[in-house]
Amino acid sequence: MTTYRIDGIMRTDFATLASETSIRRAIAVLVESKNAAAAVLDDAGALIGILTGKDCFRPALHASYYSEWTGQVADFMSTAVVSVSVNDEVIGVAEMFLAHPHRVFPVLDGDKVAGLLHRSDVLALLSRLG
Repeated sequence: MTTYRIDGIMRTDFATLASETSIRRAIAVLVESKNAAAAVLDDAGALIGILTGKDCFRPALHASYYSEWTGQVADFMSTAVVSVSVNDEVIGVAEMFLAHPHRVFPVLDGDKVAGLLHRSDVLALLSRLG
């Protein structure tokens, strides 16, 4: 099998958020951009977390019950982020998707986020190759 790196299939047009962004605004960003997740970056642009659509359900349900939005991204984001390198090969990352429940991995180039890799994009490539 030919070696394929993930830099060819990662999404480079992705949402980013700051940890102090209101959760209501963060959900709007995800919905408007049709992204399943957003990278959460510190002031220097380093990855400090990820906010997924699943992370947003609790505050959205709370708001629908009580007509009140509360909290910031930091209150709901995942800080134990599983990331991959821009130089990783697709097969290795496909195996990571088997080992982890995540649908999206941030892709790092050094200490900067270069993109997001969706499980569905890896599956699409594997189906074309198979």
